[in-house]
Amino acid sequence: QVQLVESGGGLVQAGDSLRLSCVFSGRTFSQYRMAWFRQAPGKEREFVAAITWSVLSGTSTYYADSVQRRFTISRDASKNTVYLQMNSLKPEDTAVYYCAGDPYASFRDTAITIKTEGTYVDWGQGTQVTVST
Repeated sequence: QVQLVESGGGLVQAGDSLRLSCVFSGRTFSQYRMAWFRQAPGKEREFVAAITWSVLSGTSTYYADSVQRRFTISRDASKNTVYLQMNSLKPEDTAVYYCAGDPYASFRDTAITIKTEGTYVDWGQGTQVTVST
């Protein structure tokens, strides 16, 4: 069973930066996708960013329009960790951030598949990010 554990959330001011981490364990993957989703109070959970990797095909990333050029998703294979570097944070970025994993990921997956919550099998418990004005 795969376990995902998020960390790095906190309270920051608008314009500040935060780096979230998601450590995964339980299996070794030759191909996998990890994504970050977020859920603000009273709103549905939404896609933020995803990274797909394969031993044979390398790495690919994808971002929601709302975070493009502000957030960066990356992976440290040696630490089984995926990061979400968040810069220029805005109050509207306030949410609980979840990491999620898809062991059936393919580089041929469409954007819709990547952004869909139901695509992901493994989920963490979430970490709170609060951005004040």
